[in-house]
Amino acid sequence: MTETTTMQFDLTPPTDEERRQLEADLSQEERHVLLEHGTEAPFCGVFLDEKRAGVYTCRLCGLPLFKAGNKFESGTGWPSFTTPYSTDHLEYIRDTSYGMVRTEIVCARCGAHQGHVFPDGPPPTGERYCINSVSLDFTPVGEDLPDRLGRGAPEGEPLAA
Repeated sequence: MTETTTMQFDLTPPTDEERRQLEADLSQEERHVLLEHGTEAPFCGVFLDEKRAGVYTCRLCGLPLFKAGNKFESGTGWPSFTTPYSTDHLEYIRDTSYGMVRTEIVCARCGAHQGHVFPDGPPPTGERYCINSVSLDFTPVGEDLPDRLGRGAPEGEPLAA
């Protein structure tokens, strides 16, 4: 798989038992952000300065959400991307919390909160997907994609250059 290749992934939500197993592995901060729609503090996320080639996946279920080549420095304190891995890997929800109107994004497979998307990004999309580092895992090129739900290829397969 290359930076320009998009493979088909099973978007069927986890069963109740699978979800319990996935959630049992979360830290308190991961639970707050992923399950309670929280936000991590700016400028402290582990992926803020990540520069390697690879794919960012949902921390909860392992679904690929962003390609490293679409990451950019937004100056906001959170990892930012111009486009998702695949448009059907994210769900968009109107968020009117804190007296603002924003668009929340969650993983299309498991519903885990990722962050928000704003219309102030760079070309080519003009969008800025502002994501919590704790919502993500990273798979560098050459390592196996996570297969947290045991669904098989392409999950669990090596990420090619």
